[in-house]
Amino acid sequence: MDNLQISLWVVATLVTVALLFDFMNGFHDAANSIATIVSTRVLKPHQAVIWAAAFNFLAYFLFQLKVASTIGKGTIDPSIVDHYVVFGALIGAIVWNVITWYYGIPSSSSHALVGGLVGAALAKSGIDGLITAGVLKIIAFIFVAPFLGFVIGGALMVIVSWICRKMAPRKVDKYFRRFQLLSAAAYSLGHGGNDAQKTVGIIWMLLIAAGISHTTDPVPGWVVLSCYTAMGLGTMFGGWRIVKTMGNRITKLNQARGFCANSGGAVTLFLATAFGIPVSTTHTITGAIAGVGSTRGARRVRWGVARGIVWAWVLTIPCSAAMSAIAWYFGTLIL
Repeated sequence: MDNLQISLWVVATLVTVALLFDFMNGFHDAANSIATIVSTRVLKPHQAVIWAAAFNFLAYFLFQLKVASTIGKGTIDPSIVDHYVVFGALIGAIVWNVITWYYGIPSSSSHALVGGLVGAALAKSGIDGLITAGVLKIIAFIFVAPFLGFVIGGALMVIVSWICRKMAPRKVDKYFRRFQLLSAAAYSLGHGGNDAQKTVGIIWMLLIAAGISHTTDPVPGWVVLSCYTAMGLGTMFGGWRIVKTMGNRITKLNQARGFCANSGGAVTLFLATAFGIPVSTTHTITGAIAGVGSTRGARRVRWGVARGIVWAWVLTIPCSAAMSAIAWYFGTLIL
């Protein structure tokens, strides 16, 4: 890394851009946290975003920074990281997020960022700039995370259906309105714990490249706190264009199904964060919702909608990588 050759204003500008990405991550992915509780009318939209944002931020106090370490050291060669690479990665991810938000496509902000890193690294150093094992692990979890969400969400739905088989539907809804608040809170904790750390990793890379921090130093506390705060604020402003797709277009939800979907997603995110694996909260909750719907029969899931979402998943990394490579080139001209 070209230590001490990055001016302070460039570092400050890129930290600001990184926090903007984190804000947009919360904004873009807010639907993942609130879609079920809004679509089942447990909370009104403005109440739901405040609920989700609060637990996004509380994740700051609960999770170790294993995901940040994976992003900072496990995706691209740290020796090639400079302000141009960071700029390209962030701009590529932000542009893809804006496009998918505008069209209401529930794509992954996480994989947009990974694609951004990959594209900028390839533009600078070619294939040698990638840590292949780390990138392949993240790509594998494009499929593993929704599969886990699908299995856990479906299994919980079967268990809940068996336990509540003799209860009146109105009574079931009454209980699960409360339980759904807890499951949405757990999901938001998992969302904050996994997603905010990705931007922590990016800023950490930048500070090391600038010589402000060293690889042996802990991540500065202000970096972690500012990232969790930015994500929480982004969630508060919400991603309303995506709520309808996630809440009802994949399958029809009620309180019990919403509880199982959020719980399945939360368990998956907790496991991934514990092992330091950056996963997509969008993929995870989509899989969990589909798993819950499938317990009522395959026809209860609108597989055409799900198929369209999967195409967005597949395209996210290559598209954001291409945009970041272009952004890297322009960054070398203007920074």
